[in-house]
Amino acid sequence: MNQCLKESGVTEGLVLVNAMHITASVFINDDESGLHHDYEVWLERLAPHAPVSQYRHNVGEDNADAHLKRQVMGREVVVAVTGGKLDFGPWEQIFYGEFDGGRRKRVLVKIIGE
Repeated sequence: MNQCLKESGVTEGLVLVNAMHITASVFINDDESGLHHDYEVWLERLAPHAPVSQYRHNVGEDNADAHLKRQVMGREVVVAVTGGKLDFGPWEQIFYGEFDGGRRKRVLVKIIGE
């Protein structure tokens, strides 16, 4: 993300980061291994993968849980750019969450400003 911002030349503006797939997420949080583990456990409790028969969406697919997890975690983030840097709190970082690894994914980054 920092490389994209540097290449853009924007010093004051906004950055939008979008997961570009319905079973993936972009979110902001702390980069701490315990928290990452807790998210995995919590999301699996909220929307367990198995049994796949519990979901109506799983006709010919088995990723309904990934759609629900994405809904909870969010589609995109917008971050202010101040002084040529992402304007984060002390522990904040942008993360990409992948909840169904079966397909090729892409991320959209839009940077606007001066």
